[in-house]
Amino acid sequence: MSTSPTLRRRRLARQLRDLREARGKTAEEVAAEAKEKSGRTRGWSLSKLVRLEKAEWKRLRLDDISLLLEIYDVPAGERDAYLELAREANQRGWWASFGDALGSGQFVGLESEAASIRTYQSMAVPGLLQTEDYARAMIAASGTVDGSDLDRRVEARMFRKNVFNRADPPKLWAVIDEGALLRVPAELPGQIEHLVDAGERAHIGIQILPIDRGLHAAMAGSMVILDFPTPEPPVVYLEAMSEELYLERPSQVAHYRHIYDHVQASALSVADSRERLRHLLTR
Repeated sequence: MSTSPTLRRRRLARQLRDLREARGKTAEEVAAEAKEKSGRTRGWSLSKLVRLEKAEWKRLRLDDISLLLEIYDVPAGERDAYLELAREANQRGWWASFGDALGSGQFVGLESEAASIRTYQSMAVPGLLQTEDYARAMIAASGTVDGSDLDRRVEARMFRKNVFNRADPPKLWAVIDEGALLRVPAELPGQIEHLVDAGERAHIGIQILPIDRGLHAAMAGSMVILDFPTPEPPVVYLEAMSEELYLERPSQVAHYRHIYDHVQASALSVADSRERLRHLLTR
């Protein structure tokens, strides 16, 4: 499997943080030493090192990585591997051309290389399962975009579906709150039909969480759990109105796996969910 620049960025950031911690250095100490060794009065700061260790840089300088490897006393014979990873992390994924519609594209970068995607959606059909008409109606309903901007966002959302054209497509398991399906406009029956058809694919599982199940483990909102091939750690993605949150600590991931397992157990079986979808088509 090819590796996304997003995964490379996160891997490099994790390795740099591990190197610093293994040397017993604080971020403040490393930032000060880097500033002194670089001979540049500007360009090195604590905030810069923090961005490097969180994979939040815009463009990576190989000289900066070389300097950190020197500070961490990484043997010369091992440095090339880090620098090659840095070069790969600087590459652009397809989502870079949709920067106007996707922002940093961090989520789709992770999504594009996931081995499995488990999502619970309380308010809308998951993006990877949306039809173009539904996506357009939903994005337009936000009241924040129109015209060409709306077209670009819809195009980007549809492009994400190419993840299923990989030689090894991810396993997608979606639990959808029935309330989200009842919000599908009657004039867009194609969305429900699409879910019925998608659920027939071997790598896609769809379960409906009926409204009459009442309170459940994921009342706090939607979530996505992304698993990757070894050695990449899993990531939990949470989206709010104006921010995105990525959780990686094992305890955090375990917490959301536990919640997801409970929600999945509360939902209808795959077969019963398919029947519920067909019933919704008769509204």
